Amino acid sequence: MGVRVLLPDPPPAPFDELLKQRERWGADRWDEVWEGVLHMNPPPSHEYERLVIRLGYLLTPHAQAAGLELTGGVGIGEKDDYRAPDLALHRRGAAPIWHPTAALAVEILSPGDETRKKLPFYAVHHVDELLIVDPAAQSLVWLLLGDDGHYRGVERSRLIDLDASELARQLEWPQAKRR
Repeated sequence: MGVRVLLPDPPPAPFDELLKQRERWGADRWDEVWEGVLHMNPPPSHEYERLVIRLGYLLTPHAQAAGLELTGGVGIGEKDDYRAPDLALHRRGAAPIWHPTAALAVEILSPGDETRKKLPFYAVHHVDELLIVDPAAQSLVWLLLGDDGHYRGVERSRLIDLDASELARQLEWPQAKRR
């Protein structure tokens, strides 16, 4: 677990400058805001981004066949409360900046990430399906939002013509780190 920082509200001027600098560098594109609390995330590794690109490549034809649009990490929610999945499938006509929901959100696990804590948020925002990708275990978990507002595991997407095992076989998984 990384270091947690609590700042006064409003934050000191040097922190505002840090945020502006992160924005200029584009480092803020991985940040999220959870109920007004900024979660600053580091940029992804090379292997992580390779996996994101490969997933996008594999999901695109299925998304198009279902009439869905593939995007990268866009904000689902609103300005002061949003999560940014690694990829998302949206119905046509999605909002230009803050997407109130998504048809499918793809989250790739990384050490110390908060993916599992996002599930209640995604459920409240009516994200129909979640695809959780675990590079360390080289596995996929497909979740479907039930009528009870909770996610349950399924083998095959209800939105696109694809199942978890089929997709997993097509991925080029990152190599396990050697000690």
